[in-house]
Amino acid sequence: MTRQVDVAILGAGSAGLYAVGQVRKATDNWVLIDGGELGTTCARVGCMPSKVAIQIGEDMHRRSIFEREGIEGGDSLVLNQEDAMEHVQDLRDVFVDKVLSTSTDEMSEEEFIEGNARFVEPNVLEVNGERIEAKKIIIATGSTPLVPGAWEPFRDRILTTDEFFEQESLPASVAVIGLGVIGLELGQALHRFGVDVTGIDMAETIGGLEDPVARDAAIELIGKEFPLWLGQAAEVSEAGEGRLKVTAGDNEVVVDKLLVCMGRVPNVKTLNLEALGVELDAKGVPAFDPHTMQVGDLPVFIAGDVTGERPILHEAGDEGRIAGFNAVQDTPVAFERKTPLSITFCDPNIVMVGQGWGELDEDAIAVGEVKMGLLGRAIIMGRNRGVLRVYADKNDGRILGATFVAALAEHLGHLLCWAISQHLTVFDLLSLPFYHPTMEEGLQAALYDLKGKFDEELDHPIELKPLK
Repeated sequence: MTRQVDVAILGAGSAGLYAVGQVRKATDNWVLIDGGELGTTCARVGCMPSKVAIQIGEDMHRRSIFEREGIEGGDSLVLNQEDAMEHVQDLRDVFVDKVLSTSTDEMSEEEFIEGNARFVEPNVLEVNGERIEAKKIIIATGSTPLVPGAWEPFRDRILTTDEFFEQESLPASVAVIGLGVIGLELGQALHRFGVDVTGIDMAETIGGLEDPVARDAAIELIGKEFPLWLGQAAEVSEAGEGRLKVTAGDNEVVVDKLLVCMGRVPNVKTLNLEALGVELDAKGVPAFDPHTMQVGDLPVFIAGDVTGERPILHEAGDEGRIAGFNAVQDTPVAFERKTPLSITFCDPNIVMVGQGWGELDEDAIAVGEVKMGLLGRAIIMGRNRGVLRVYADKNDGRILGATFVAALAEHLGHLLCWAISQHLTVFDLLSLPFYHPTMEEGLQAALYDLKGKFDEELDHPIELKPLK
């Protein structure tokens, strides 16, 4: 039996659902196919439940400054891990239900098929024994946490994000392998829950930081909470009594479980992408145009985490929109991508905006910097730690990028991202208001430092625009 549709979308995650939103504006003859867990990675095992865990950890950690604020009884507060995890799961279920109630739950059996599709030809799929011929196909099948094959014998003691949010109780000790966004966020949350945490990464950095000043600040600050072993790969072996021995270089620890956060792999294994007749990369993903999301000149588009390019929700949403829009056009339209913005919600936040340190020519930029130790609002909150670094073009003062390691830097990152998107200069930004006392004043101080790096002829006498 063969069914003909205008567009078939593979994957009901964020990218796939955003693609559906565009496709259904142009045609009623479409189908969404997914045989996995529904509700999006973000709502089920990613952005949202992780922030619940982080919030609980921050609330518990806050008690460390109660005494100096005159609040008594801070040391007597106890976190019930089982109740905390139940709260995480309750809110996780709310987020998932919200997604489902506005997406697949509203779709008919003709619109949504539960099953795993595979390509037969570039425009022909097979799912649950049915052939589907589609004028256009969108691949948005997401990704899965990576666990090294050599660690499979210990799989019953390994947690990834797929298992973490299902835990009713927590182990007494954990080694977090991989200190990118997920490892840092969940590792710190676990530490603040009362779990004995050791963080390990074969890189010499954490949170993907490239800026050396910001990197050193983050390592120092987060390393005060739990040990960070950097620059050596982790090796795992049995330690007896159901525990695991983890070594990295000269370091060794015995733990109850591993939290493995070593990246994610695209969900392409069962798609038979070889049928597309194009070259696949080492992860099995075909080359595509990031501005149209089209795979070569095929009637095939790809979007979201499956690409491995920008595994962030708002990027997945944009890619889904682009793929969905172009899937119902005669000729694909190329779209400008948004200014890069990355936020790690550890404490302090790690934020990278625009061009990263590794992309910039150090001889062609000026850098403004401020340490957070003397910032009034940060002192009041007891969170005056970290550094803000802003990069600008030496020729004209145009803001190119920034790296922040600071409390509430998530908000400063948005401000800088918008400024970069508008091609604003350091002088433009300093002509705007900064209220007192706020964390934004830290950004203002970094901009003042940056302004002072420019030649006098580029300088402005005061940060106010003369009336015309």
